[in-house]
Amino acid sequence: MSPRQIFTLLRPEHWVKNLFIFIPAFFAARLNDPAIMRNAVLGFVAFCLIASAVYVLNDMVDAPQDRNHPDKNRRPIASGAISIPQAIVILVILLVLATGLAAYLSLYMLGFSLLYFFVNLFYSFSLKHIALIDVSLIGVGFLLRVFAGGAVTGVAVSQWLIVLTFLLALILGLAKRRGEYVIAMGENNFRKALEGYNLPFLDVSITVCSTVAIVSYLMYCFSPEVTGRIGSDRIYFTAFFVILGILRYLQLTLVFNKTESPTRALLRDLFLQLVLLAWIGAFAWLLYVR
Repeated sequence: MSPRQIFTLLRPEHWVKNLFIFIPAFFAARLNDPAIMRNAVLGFVAFCLIASAVYVLNDMVDAPQDRNHPDKNRRPIASGAISIPQAIVILVILLVLATGLAAYLSLYMLGFSLLYFFVNLFYSFSLKHIALIDVSLIGVGFLLRVFAGGAVTGVAVSQWLIVLTFLLALILGLAKRRGEYVIAMGENNFRKALEGYNLPFLDVSITVCSTVAIVSYLMYCFSPEVTGRIGSDRIYFTAFFVILGILRYLQLTLVFNKTESPTRALLRDLFLQLVLLAWIGAFAWLLYVR
């Protein structure tokens, strides 16, 4: 068991998902407050630890199936580089560090962190095998990150943020299932998690969720509540980047079949990265500079 294998087991590339913790404070224009920024950073670290604990648990459960997967068979537990007893020790250490830091920040943060872990516990052992429930729980995971961000920064989470986060998570989850389905077709090795899906259903579901997400974002941009709070009626300019980003993700999913791992798609696709940075920059200008 090498440090490199341990680092791989923690899946640090997936920590980018925990940036959702910063979202409540970002949209409330509070990230320029040093105390709030400090708490958000510590909350991010705590959630990275609890998320890595979930990945270790998931890899332990999925190891037999992962050994038959063309890509996942190289994971440390599936490949035998890290044994199950060693993985359990790593899991316990991560849980102790994560819960300790979360409790230091806020009891609500501790609650959301533990809820995230137990939701994923049930997900790993049974619920991921139930179509639609599996992608819904992915959405719940992203929502818990947002709620945790609100808890550590003291910023209320708006209904718009809840709806848009869940829709985005559904798109990512369905695209992930589609990528897995395409691979399973090629390998002729369907997992139980994919039995409730087929390509037409996944394609339609992704399209529907993407359409609803764009419409919801446009409603958000023109909402009097939002324009009054931000003090600008030009929020709709940011919608161009949202539409481009969703279209690009649909292209990666439906044309290139590259979204089995949504995180990998984001980290490797320059177009998607530029659109995301442009959207963040446009919103940051409206919130912090204008």
